[in-house]
Amino acid sequence: MSGPHQDQPIRQSGPALDDADAVIVYVHGRGDTPDGILRLHRFIGQPDVAAIAPAAAGRAWYPNSFLEPVETNEPGRESGLQAIADAISMAADAGIPPERVLLVGFSQGACLVAEFLVAHPDRYGGAGILSGGFLGTNLDRVPRDVDLDSTPVFLGCSDNDPYIPLRRVTETSEILDALGASVTTEIYENRPHSVYAEEREQLATMVDNLG
Repeated sequence: MSGPHQDQPIRQSGPALDDADAVIVYVHGRGDTPDGILRLHRFIGQPDVAAIAPAAAGRAWYPNSFLEPVETNEPGRESGLQAIADAISMAADAGIPPERVLLVGFSQGACLVAEFLVAHPDRYGGAGILSGGFLGTNLDRVPRDVDLDSTPVFLGCSDNDPYIPLRRVTETSEILDALGASVTTEIYENRPHSVYAEEREQLATMVDNLG
Protein backbone atom coordinates (compact mmCIF):
# COMPACT_ATOMS: atom_id res chain seq x y z
CA MET A 1 0.00 0.00 0.00
CA SER A 2 0.95 3.66 -0.24
CA GLY A 3 0.37 5.39 3.08
CA PRO A 4 1.77 8.08 5.37
CA HIS A 5 4.65 5.94 6.61
CA GLN A 6 5.78 4.42 3.32
CA ASP A 7 8.04 7.32 2.34
CA GLN A 8 9.84 7.37 5.69
CA PRO A 9 13.45 6.26 6.20
CA ILE A 10 14.24 2.83 7.64
CA ARG A 11 17.17 2.76 10.06
CA GLN A 12 19.45 -0.23 10.40
CA SER A 13 22.01 -1.17 13.03
CA GLY A 14 24.32 -4.08 13.72
CA PRO A 15 25.69 -6.23 10.91
CA ALA A 16 24.56 -5.83 7.33
CA LEU A 17 21.51 -7.96 6.59
CA ASP A 18 23.50 -10.17 4.22
CA ASP A 19 25.91 -10.95 7.07
CA ALA A 20 23.30 -11.42 9.79
CA ASP A 21 21.92 -14.68 11.17
CA ALA A 22 18.76 -13.08 12.58
CA VAL A 23 16.93 -9.76 12.62
CA ILE A 24 15.10 -7.69 15.21
CA VAL A 25 12.46 -5.31 13.87
CA TYR A 26 11.98 -2.44 16.31
CA VAL A 27 8.77 -0.35 16.22
CA HIS A 28 8.99 2.90 18.17
CA GLY A 29 6.30 4.64 20.18
CA ARG A 30 4.51 7.96 19.78
CA GLY A 31 6.91 10.89 19.88
CA ASP A 32 9.96 8.68 19.44
CA THR A 33 12.16 7.87 16.46
CA PRO A 34 13.91 4.75 15.12
CA ASP A 35 17.14 5.94 16.73
CA GLY A 36 15.38 6.15 20.07
CA ILE A 37 14.12 2.59 20.14
CA LEU A 38 17.33 1.27 18.60
CA ARG A 39 18.99 2.05 21.92
CA LEU A 40 17.40 -1.23 23.03
CA HIS A 41 19.68 -3.06 20.63
CA ARG A 42 22.65 -2.28 22.87
CA PHE A 43 21.04 -4.39 25.59
CA ILE A 44 19.46 -7.25 23.66
CA GLY A 45 21.33 -7.43 20.35
CA GLN A 46 24.15 -9.79 19.49
CA PRO A 47 27.02 -9.44 16.99
CA ASP A 48 25.25 -11.59 14.38
CA VAL A 49 21.79 -10.01 14.87
CA ALA A 50 20.82 -7.08 12.65
CA ALA A 51 18.32 -4.39 13.62
CA ILE A 52 15.73 -2.72 11.41
CA ALA A 53 13.59 0.19 12.64
CA PRO A 54 10.98 1.83 10.41
CA ALA A 55 9.93 5.42 11.08
CA ALA A 56 6.46 6.87 11.59
CA ALA A 57 5.60 10.09 9.79
CA GLY A 58 5.36 12.87 12.34
CA ARG A 59 6.62 10.49 15.03
CA ALA A 60 3.17 8.90 15.43
CA TRP A 61 1.86 5.74 13.77
CA TYR A 62 -1.76 6.78 14.27
CA PRO A 63 -3.40 9.94 15.64
CA ASN A 64 -5.72 8.85 18.45
CA SER A 65 -5.68 6.61 21.49
CA PHE A 66 -5.42 2.93 20.62
CA LEU A 67 -8.65 2.46 22.57
CA GLU A 68 -10.61 4.55 20.07
CA PRO A 69 -12.49 2.89 17.17
CA VAL A 70 -9.98 1.40 14.74
CA GLU A 71 -11.29 3.41 11.80
CA THR A 72 -10.34 6.65 13.57
CA ASN A 73 -6.70 5.56 13.45
CA GLU A 74 -6.62 4.77 9.74
CA PRO A 75 -4.78 4.98 7.43
CA GLY A 76 -1.95 5.24 9.96
CA ARG A 77 -2.55 1.81 11.42
CA GLU A 78 -2.57 0.00 8.08
CA SER A 79 0.40 2.00 6.87
CA GLY A 80 2.30 1.09 10.04
CA LEU A 81 1.54 -2.59 9.53
CA GLN A 82 2.87 -2.26 5.99
CA ALA A 83 6.06 -0.66 7.34
CA ILE A 84 6.62 -3.73 9.52
CA ALA A 85 5.89 -6.03 6.57
CA ASP A 86 8.40 -4.09 4.49
CA ALA A 87 11.07 -4.57 7.16
CA ILE A 88 10.40 -8.31 7.26
CA SER A 89 10.61 -8.38 3.45
CA MET A 90 14.06 -6.77 3.71
CA ALA A 91 15.11 -9.60 5.99
CA ALA A 92 13.62 -12.20 3.64
CA ASP A 93 15.48 -10.69 0.69
CA ALA A 94 18.69 -11.28 2.67
CA GLY A 95 17.75 -14.91 3.25
CA ILE A 96 16.48 -14.52 6.81
CA PRO A 97 13.16 -16.36 7.32
CA PRO A 98 10.35 -15.24 9.67
CA GLU A 99 11.35 -17.78 12.32
CA ARG A 100 14.59 -15.83 12.74
CA VAL A 101 12.86 -12.45 13.00
CA LEU A 102 11.97 -10.95 16.39
CA LEU A 103 9.41 -8.13 16.46
CA VAL A 104 9.77 -5.62 19.30
CA GLY A 105 7.47 -2.65 19.86
CA PHE A 106 6.90 -0.14 22.63
CA SER A 107 3.61 1.69 23.28
CA GLN A 108 2.14 2.59 19.85
CA GLY A 109 4.76 0.28 18.37
CA ALA A 110 3.69 -2.51 20.72
CA CYS A 111 0.09 -2.09 19.61
CA LEU A 112 1.18 -2.39 15.98
CA VAL A 113 3.19 -5.53 16.73
CA ALA A 114 0.10 -7.14 18.32
CA GLU A 115 -1.98 -6.17 15.29
CA PHE A 116 0.68 -7.41 12.90
CA LEU A 117 0.80 -10.88 14.41
CA VAL A 118 -2.85 -11.51 13.56
CA ALA A 119 -2.84 -9.59 10.27
CA HIS A 120 0.24 -11.48 9.01
CA PRO A 121 0.26 -14.76 10.98
CA ASP A 122 3.38 -16.89 10.71
CA ARG A 123 5.89 -18.67 12.89
CA TYR A 124 8.09 -15.74 13.90
CA GLY A 125 11.18 -15.93 16.04
CA GLY A 126 9.26 -14.01 18.66
CA ALA A 127 7.48 -10.80 19.54
CA GLY A 128 7.92 -8.34 22.39
CA ILE A 129 4.81 -6.26 23.12
CA LEU A 130 5.96 -3.66 25.64
CA SER A 131 3.15 -1.55 27.10
CA GLY A 132 0.57 -2.16 24.41
CA GLY A 133 -2.23 -4.34 23.10
CA PHE A 134 -4.78 -4.72 20.35
CA LEU A 135 -6.41 -1.57 19.01
CA GLY A 136 -10.09 -0.72 19.08
CA THR A 137 -13.14 -0.51 21.27
CA ASN A 138 -14.28 -4.07 20.62
CA LEU A 139 -11.82 -6.93 20.34
CA ASP A 140 -14.38 -9.09 18.54
CA ARG A 141 -12.78 -7.53 15.45
CA VAL A 142 -9.52 -9.45 16.06
CA PRO A 143 -9.33 -12.51 13.76
CA ARG A 144 -9.75 -15.82 15.53
CA ASP A 145 -9.04 -18.07 12.54
CA VAL A 146 -5.26 -17.66 12.43
CA ASP A 147 -2.49 -19.88 13.77
CA LEU A 148 0.62 -18.32 15.32
CA ASP A 149 2.31 -21.72 15.40
CA SER A 150 3.90 -21.44 18.87
CA THR A 151 5.53 -18.06 18.17
CA PRO A 152 7.01 -16.89 21.50
CA VAL A 153 5.32 -13.67 22.61
CA PHE A 154 6.25 -11.57 25.64
CA LEU A 155 3.91 -8.90 26.99
CA GLY A 156 5.09 -6.52 29.69
CA CYS A 157 3.37 -3.52 31.26
CA SER A 158 2.89 -1.58 34.48
CA ASP A 159 -0.23 -2.26 36.48
CA ASN A 160 -1.05 1.47 36.49
CA ASP A 161 0.22 2.61 33.10
CA PRO A 162 -1.51 5.93 32.31
CA TYR A 163 -2.04 5.00 28.65
CA ILE A 164 -2.46 1.21 28.64
CA PRO A 165 -5.27 -0.30 30.74
CA LEU A 166 -4.24 -3.52 32.40
CA ARG A 167 -7.40 -5.18 31.14
CA ARG A 168 -6.36 -4.61 27.53
CA VAL A 169 -2.96 -6.23 28.17
CA THR A 170 -4.72 -9.23 29.71
CA GLU A 171 -7.21 -9.48 26.85
CA THR A 172 -4.41 -9.30 24.29
CA SER A 173 -2.46 -12.01 26.09
CA GLU A 174 -5.49 -14.29 26.23
CA ILE A 175 -6.29 -13.85 22.54
CA LEU A 176 -2.73 -14.48 21.41
CA ASP A 177 -2.58 -17.58 23.58
CA ALA A 178 -5.82 -18.86 22.04
CA LEU A 179 -4.34 -18.28 18.57
CA GLY A 180 -1.45 -20.61 19.27
CA ALA A 181 1.29 -18.27 20.44
CA SER A 182 3.50 -19.26 23.36
CA VAL A 183 2.71 -16.30 25.62
CA THR A 184 4.52 -14.93 28.65
CA THR A 185 2.98 -11.93 30.42
CA GLU A 186 4.62 -9.90 33.18
CA ILE A 187 2.85 -7.09 35.03
CA TYR A 188 5.04 -4.74 37.08
CA GLU A 189 3.75 -2.81 40.08
CA ASN A 190 3.69 0.98 40.06
CA ARG A 191 6.07 1.56 37.14
CA PRO A 192 6.19 4.47 34.68
CA HIS A 193 5.36 4.19 30.97
CA SER A 194 8.77 2.96 29.92
CA VAL A 195 10.86 -0.09 29.05
CA TYR A 196 12.12 -1.85 32.18
CA ALA A 197 15.33 -3.73 32.87
CA GLU A 198 13.35 -6.93 33.44
CA GLU A 199 11.79 -6.56 29.99
CA ARG A 200 15.19 -6.12 28.40
CA GLU A 201 16.27 -9.35 30.09
CA GLN A 202 13.22 -11.16 28.71
CA LEU A 203 13.97 -9.89 25.21
CA ALA A 204 17.64 -10.82 25.49
CA THR A 205 16.58 -14.38 26.32
CA MET A 206 14.33 -14.42 23.27
CA VAL A 207 17.29 -13.32 21.13
CA ASP A 208 19.40 -16.10 22.66
CA ASN A 209 16.69 -18.58 21.71
CA LEU A 210 16.84 -17.50 18.08
CA GLY A 211 20.11 -19.39 17.91
